Amino acid sequence: MEDESPRMTFLGHINELRRRLLVCVIALAVAIIASFAFSQKIAEFLAEPIGGLSAMSSIDVTENVSAFMKISLLTGVVIAFPIVLFEIIAFIMPGLTPKERKWIWVVIPFATVFFVSGVAFSYFFMLPTALPFLLNFMGISTAPRPSTYFGFVLNLMFWVGICFEMPLIFYVLARLHVVSAKQLAKQWRIALLASAVLAALITPTPDPVNMGLMTLPLFLLYLLSIIFAYAAWRPKKETAEENVG
Repeated sequence: MEDESPRMTFLGHINELRRRLLVCVIALAVAIIASFAFSQKIAEFLAEPIGGLSAMSSIDVTENVSAFMKISLLTGVVIAFPIVLFEIIAFIMPGLTPKERKWIWVVIPFATVFFVSGVAFSYFFMLPTALPFLLNFMGISTAPRPSTYFGFVLNLMFWVGICFEMPLIFYVLARLHVVSAKQLAKQWRIALLASAVLAALITPTPDPVNMGLMTLPLFLLYLLSIIFAYAAWRPKKETAEENVG
């Protein structure tokens, strides 16, 4: 059955995009302003792995304010992300088939779960093992600066969260017939090497313990990606029939 929704003109698409971008900007602005109310609590939570905020030392006069603003900005982006994601999907939905719309809505909750899992893994497993090594390297005690510490922690949590999206990325690629589970299974040796290299880039310390702590989950995520790709794969003829139906 063909989609009988009215076709939008080019100018209509531009106006629709502008309207949705405006909603995204407003949502971000409101969320960032609202995040100031609990940024202090978030800062205390992020500082727990090193013993709290009192374990840090500031050098510049405005350093504490800059760190607070950085946390508020990121918190606001996270809060507004569902609205931004909804507006993006709502904009592209009219150009998709009914079947494509269904599996996109299935992917979104899983993407959130995988990202949060990656963030939790970096906070509860990676930081407690990496920070003691970094703070006492060569027997020299270190008092981190707020701007450096929060930037380091937030970047680590973000990129580990992104890496945990791997199964969903391969799921989408398999649906688009870019890759298949069979192809991924054949490349497991390369995937293991790539996991080690990526772990070396992500992990904050050069010691093999922390690299192994990140390499193993990355490789397990790759193996999970094979399962996701297998579940997503459909013959092109069958996919075309589903899209028509």
